Amino acid sequence: MQGMGAGDCPFEFNFDAVTFKVGDTVSYRIVGSPMFEDMPFAGELLEVHEDHVVIAGDPNDRSVRYRGTRENRPNVQASEI
Repeated sequence: MQGMGAGDCPFEFNFDAVTFKVGDTVSYRIVGSPMFEDMPFAGELLEVHEDHVVIAGDPNDRSVRYRGTRENRPNVQASEI
């Protein structure tokens, strides 16, 4: 996140849904709640399916998983949080 301190963004994102693979870091958005509107989040892909992905919601707890759309910047429904 540029502008939030010195240096470049510490994440290397995959923004190409066609090439998504387990272990990729993606930028995702949470939709369906004004609280999260327009806020980007980063997460690791745990599963990649034809029509959706599963994102690690907490890098320290693999049991926190969010189902997201399979698009360049996945959308996660607020009800998943």
